[in-house]
Parts: sequence; structure tokens; C-alpha cells
Amino acid sequence: MDEPSGATVLLRGDGGLGWHPVSGRLRMIRFILVSLVALPPLLACAVLALAGWSWAWLGVALSVLGWLGGLWVVARQVPAISWVELPEELVIRKGRLFRSLSSVPYGRLQFVDVHSGPLERSFGLASVIVHTASPETGGTVPGLDLPDAEALRERLARRGDSQRAGL
Repeated sequence: MDEPSGATVLLRGDGGLGWHPVSGRLRMIRFILVSLVALPPLLACAVLALAGWSWAWLGVALSVLGWLGGLWVVARQVPAISWVELPEELVIRKGRLFRSLSSVPYGRLQFVDVHSGPLERSFGLASVIVHTASPETGGTVPGLDLPDAEALRERLARRGDSQRAGL
């Protein structure tokens, strides 16, 4: 069976499983997105403040704090995303404060997509999206190197077909 080229990391409380972390480049993509959201209000408040509206300095300060807070959240959030392929299911875990653990049995897979937007493509990353009959039971593994994402999609599709054939 093909193994992803990414490192397998033993994380605290991992139950002895070899969890695969997502690429660190996902952090940079999310930093860019947070900055794109924070920049317009920051610039608007800065222009108003420089135009003589002294209350706009409060908006500048709040915008900078919001931007820095967003960067801090991303820096903590991305390393908390990991996944593992078990014999019967794909397990995805995310979050530090609000943790989630998604388990998608291979026999329930309907199809697997590889998604890569322009920003992800520029960093050589993609997301694997797992679809089941119920939208609540699918999952997404973001921030994979493109070759690893395509290999994971192939493995999941193969396992899904073989598990469904055994039903």
C-alpha cells in the first residue's frame, strides 16, 4: 500500500496511532487569508485617522489586534489538524479549544475529491474531500502536498470500492 511522503508524527494522546500532520505551508495560506480580511478595515481606519478623525485610531488599534489575534489562532490551529488511515476508516482530527474527531468508514464512501484553489496551487497544496451519503459524515483533509493528496484519494477510492463490495 502506498504511504504518503509526509512525516508521521506521534502526538500526545494519539493512542499509539501514526497521525499524519498537514503541511506547514497551510499556515502561510491561512495567514494570507487572515491578512486579506484584516487589511481593508485597517486601511480604512488608518486613512480616516490620518484625515483627522481621532476616533479612527481606536479602529486602527482594534483592527491590528484582530489581525494579530487571527494570526495567533491560525498558528495554533493548523498544527492541530492531522489524519490517519485505519484498517476500516479514515479518521480526521482538528482543533485545540474546540476539538473534533471525524471517522469516515471506507464502506460509506461515495466519492473522494481533490480540491485545490489558486492560493493552494501556488503553494503546491490540495485538500481531500470525502463524501458519503450523509453530508454530516464526510470529512476534509486540508493542506496536503498535491502528490500526497492524489495518492490518498486513490487509496480511499480503492478501499471504498473494496469495502462496499464486501457488504
